[in-house]
Amino acid sequence: MRPVIAYSNLVTPYGKGMDPCWNGLMSSNTAITQIRRFNTTAFKSNQAAVVSSIDRENKESLAMQLVRESFADNLSNIPSDSFVILATTTGEIDLLERSILGEAVNADDSRINMMFDKVCALLSINGGGCVISAACASSTIALGYAASRIRDNLSSSVLVVACDSVNEFVYSGFSSLMALDAGPAKPFDRNRKGLTPGEAAAFTLIMSEERATSDGFDADIEIAGWGMSNDANHMTGPSRDGTALAIAIRKAFQTSQCKTNDISSICAHGTGTPYNDGMEMKAFKLIFDNQPIPVYSVKGGIGHTMGAAGLVESLIAVRSLQECIAPPTVGLDHVDDMASGWVSPEAVVTRNTGMVLTTNSGFGGVNAALVLKQL
Repeated sequence: MRPVIAYSNLVTPYGKGMDPCWNGLMSSNTAITQIRRFNTTAFKSNQAAVVSSIDRENKESLAMQLVRESFADNLSNIPSDSFVILATTTGEIDLLERSILGEAVNADDSRINMMFDKVCALLSINGGGCVISAACASSTIALGYAASRIRDNLSSSVLVVACDSVNEFVYSGFSSLMALDAGPAKPFDRNRKGLTPGEAAAFTLIMSEERATSDGFDADIEIAGWGMSNDANHMTGPSRDGTALAIAIRKAFQTSQCKTNDISSICAHGTGTPYNDGMEMKAFKLIFDNQPIPVYSVKGGIGHTMGAAGLVESLIAVRSLQECIAPPTVGLDHVDDMASGWVSPEAVVTRNTGMVLTTNSGFGGVNAALVLKQL
């Protein structure tokens, strides 16, 4: 069975839907601004990329508000027998945060398994499912698992839902790790100093090609390959040499049966931290034998959307594949020597090879890669 993307939508700090997100990136304008959702005076930064319609004072969690907005006007298109995968790093952690701060909120409601139940109830789905919480590679891994279920004929319809919010709990954690840039993130810039948190929600309906056709979906993108690895280097820091990410990419190439020359561009994790960006470039050079191809990061535009990053970036990579354009790396002013010839602050026209690569990495040394193919 061939796993194809039948239907999808997202909400990012640029707005609802792919067009505002793509146009925002192509304009090189960042959605990162000063955050006013909580007091940042004790932190290293006051910058974040948030969805303007999400309200901290709402009784519903920030994450569920994001999910609900991504599904607005789309509920009837989701088959009730779909297997559901919820991908998130911290889910409704702001409910725990509010309980600790003395609000009349039940801390137990912040458990991710309870959010899974809420998502299924919202969609009236009863096809079973699971939660994948694997740091910032969560939704990349979820997409790989969804595709494997389709290919192995375990499911004919899998819904991947990904979300994470900007909240004080997460923000303070990155600040204590000295991982925040005082200004907007600058992926692959020689003056990069750290990441900028962002928030988003997205969903995609992965189906067998036969099921998508019979259900009336016009699907033209296949999740052709996927791979995962773990460098077991450090709780928060990646291995410096990029070999573990390279293993994940090679596995994605194996499952897709593609070759390096088939890849037209790479949507990189590109957090803007010194170690991540350097590690990724080493991995890409290992895989592509130092032969540059267009690489870009979207995190200078929408921030680091944590567990949602993989799905959001995969949908952006699909648009990149369809347009034969690698969008600008927003925030990039001075390309680091290690990324010279690969990453650009301008949009780049790409070869029409029909395949793109997208990668994500996360705390605990996890790495994941996907190959997306145009049919």
